Amino acid sequence: MGTDLKRQLDGYRITTAEILYHLPDHPELLQTYIWQDLDLAPKFPVLRRFLDFWDRSLEGRLHSVRVASIGLISPGEARFLGTEISLH
Repeated sequence: MGTDLKRQLDGYRITTAEILYHLPDHPELLQTYIWQDLDLAPKFPVLRRFLDFWDRSLEGRLHSVRVASIGLISPGEARFLGTEISLH
């Protein structure tokens, strides 16, 4: 089973973050960065690690982060229709 599929079955959801940050050379201007990965809602540990990395390693100071998350795999509904089909 693929790693991404296993993670989704374990509760990971596709998560998209819109990150606004201050440009290092022009701090009065904001730039947008879109981040997307599988993560666990509502604590978002993967996104938090990325933002910690950003804060430690990149020059653009964070302004704000908006997060959207949705599950891609959900339990399917199965029901019998009450019909029997014979194959020869």
